[in-house]
Amino acid sequence: MAAVVGLGIVLAGCTAQKDVTDYSQTEHWLNVPTSTDKKVDVFYLYPTTYAPADQTNPSISTIDDPGMMANAKLAYDRQATAYETVANIYAPFYRQDNLSAVNREETIAGIPTTDATAAFDYYIKHYNNGRPFILVGHSQGSDVMSNILSGYLKEHPDVYKRMVVAYVVGFTITDDYLAANPHLKFAQGPDDTGVIVSYNTEAPEVLPPGNPVITAGALTINPINWKRDETLATAAENLGSIGLNKNGSAVRNAEGFIEPVMNFADAQIDLAKGALICSTVNVDVYSPGSATFGKGVYHTFDYPFYYFNLRENAANRTSKYFEKNDAKV
Repeated sequence: MAAVVGLGIVLAGCTAQKDVTDYSQTEHWLNVPTSTDKKVDVFYLYPTTYAPADQTNPSISTIDDPGMMANAKLAYDRQATAYETVANIYAPFYRQDNLSAVNREETIAGIPTTDATAAFDYYIKHYNNGRPFILVGHSQGSDVMSNILSGYLKEHPDVYKRMVVAYVVGFTITDDYLAANPHLKFAQGPDDTGVIVSYNTEAPEVLPPGNPVITAGALTINPINWKRDETLATAAENLGSIGLNKNGSAVRNAEGFIEPVMNFADAQIDLAKGALICSTVNVDVYSPGSATFGKGVYHTFDYPFYYFNLRENAANRTSKYFEKNDAKV
């Protein structure tokens, strides 16, 4: 069973007790590096990996749900590893919604955000040691990350100063969100720091039920050319996608390394939709559609399509961060 401790949280003027996972317990971490040889960290939150067998299971997972934990490791392999050459990667397990909640944002702002915020606070106080950090999330993980950005980092400006960039991918960031959180800003190019990067990948045509992670006013940046306009970035400009095994893990060579798949995925922003359009991938193979995502939604591939571009960008923004702070990488 999960170890929990009491945490007093003030909600709507009333004090209520919420349980929170105890992140001093090593089993509640998906990854803690054995050495900190990099000068920057990554704090990573995985996407929705909790899928109960039937509706008799709780809508919120336990912290030690076997399926969630196993799928989180697969998500880490195809997403967080993009940053392993740049940063020391810290990744907590956190209790998740199974996407069945009627008011999903309210649900995710509850236990999932409470857990992840506690994990981030523990990371800052016990693991970070004053290093700059990069935030990385996907889907539900990015939803939760947006709450950390608007909550914890607003309340701790001294910590926010050390944020190199936040990759809030597979979730919508809007002007309204930024207006409500003036301490935050969206990336304008490849070099700015302390900013949010976000996009959601689709084919040129998406069939019903559509793309539930894109809402009106979605802000987007192109992860190949790092522009905010509709300039096409060709597949030839892509630094490398990655292949996935049937279980969702990254394809590796005989030596265990993830190799780039070249000339595979292009990228072009559709400003009207707030989506990142990929036109060069076989939609029948990579997004045939499901009950949750319509045919043409490349949600699972937000990281795999642009894996090596994200790696290079994280390294670049880290370099720019240290240049601004009169330090060398």
